[in-house]
Amino acid sequence: MTIDAYLTVIDRWRLRDFPAAPGRSALVESGPGFHIAGLRVSQDFWDADLAEVAEAAEEFEAELTALVQALSLRWGEPEVIDLADHLERTARGIPVRPPLDTLCGYVPRMYGWRVQSRWIGVGVGQGDRELPFQLLVAVGEGEGEVAQMGC
Repeated sequence: MTIDAYLTVIDRWRLRDFPAAPGRSALVESGPGFHIAGLRVSQDFWDADLAEVAEAAEEFEAELTALVQALSLRWGEPEVIDLADHLERTARGIPVRPPLDTLCGYVPRMYGWRVQSRWIGVGVGQGDRELPFQLLVAVGEGEGEVAQMGC
C-alpha cells in the first residue's frame, strides 16, 4: 500500500462507529470505544534467518516513519507513547483497559494524535520473533484512554 492508501484507511477507521460489543476478524479488533486495524502484515518468520527478520523490521519502520510524517502534516507533532508499562502490567496479571491490553502485546511504542473527540495511534510491532510484523492503527475515544495513551 502507499502512504495515501494508508491515510484513506485511517480516515475510514477514524470516522467509523464503535461497536457495542467486542469483535475480531483477520486484521481488525473493535470494541466499545476503539478499533485496531492492521494496515500491513508481513509473512511469519518461523524458518527465517536473522538477516531476513532485520530487513523486514527496517522496511516496516521506514513505512511507519513515512506514515508518521504524513499524519504530522495533518495533525501536528505526535506524542510518543511507550506501551512497556502496560505490557509489564499484563504480564503481572494486572488488568489493562482495551485497547491497550491488545496493543501492548504487539507494539512497544505508538505515535498518537488527538483529533476532535478521538485519538489515533500508529505503530509497528511483532508479537514474537517468529510472528509477522504489523503496521497498526488504533482509534479510540474518551479521556481515560487518551490520558493513558499519552495523547
